Amino acid sequence: VGYGDEVIVPSHTFIASATCIDQVGATPVFVDVEEDYHTLCPDEVEKAITDSTKAIIAVHLYGQPISQRVFEIAKSHDIPLIEDSAQAHGAELNGQRIGSIGDLATFSFFPSKNMAVGGDGGSILANREDLADKISMAIDHGRLDKYRHDFLGSNFRLSEMQCAVGRVQLKHLDDWVVRRNQIAARYNEAFSSLEWTSPPAIREGALHAWHQYVLRVDNREDFQAHMDEQGVSTGIHYPIPCHRQPLYESHPQHQEGSLPITEAICASVVSIPVHPHLTDEEVEQVISAVKSFQS
Repeated sequence: VGYGDEVIVPSHTFIASATCIDQVGATPVFVDVEEDYHTLCPDEVEKAITDSTKAIIAVHLYGQPISQRVFEIAKSHDIPLIEDSAQAHGAELNGQRIGSIGDLATFSFFPSKNMAVGGDGGSILANREDLADKISMAIDHGRLDKYRHDFLGSNFRLSEMQCAVGRVQLKHLDDWVVRRNQIAARYNEAFSSLEWTSPPAIREGALHAWHQYVLRVDNREDFQAHMDEQGVSTGIHYPIPCHRQPLYESHPQHQEGSLPITEAICASVVSIPVHPHLTDEEVEQVISAVKSFQS
């Protein structure tokens, strides 16, 4: 992927999902998302494919696996698919682990993620034999032998201490995902009767990782102020879609209205706590705070 190429990517994601495309000289082609699941809309992906499309970056946002159709579309057009699994540690789709389906997959170990390494870090999974060595070389100055460098790379290696922390956290990941699902199920039950919002949908055949539990609220600022008064923290993931960022003011999709579903979602989403170490009492505190809000 390089100059003159296009890469399909959602705009409802953290900016790094898009800027990695610019960093190799290619052009991000932003695609709208499914309103129910907040991930790439398969129909819009298919429409966006051109002769210049060289890859698809599919984000499993909030821990919600993307549609199986996106993988099928990529395969039918012989376009490599990169799973952005930064928020999907431990998630599954139709019994298959997220990160093991596309050509490549990336995971973030930033401290807020479902598992971490004691600082910034990440990993790349290669599900194709022809890419495994190239990835290993790219993160280690373009080398396989100590003093032979075949192409331009850099030092993206994790430290041994970070790897040690990550290996221990990995042993707990499945249990943490179970707990996140228990908390999300309790929220879904409690919020199902609310008229001003509704629980987030879970894709059929998916094991959601619940990195974030996100509600949509029309008067978001009032809701966040109310939750703050109740002693419950909230977040917004994400308030500005990528295509509307100042960084992309010269991009042909920068104008307001170009991705209406994405823009509507970004104007209303609010994240509430779903950390696996929440106690049952804290979960009930969050539920009470949400239900006491007068929209």
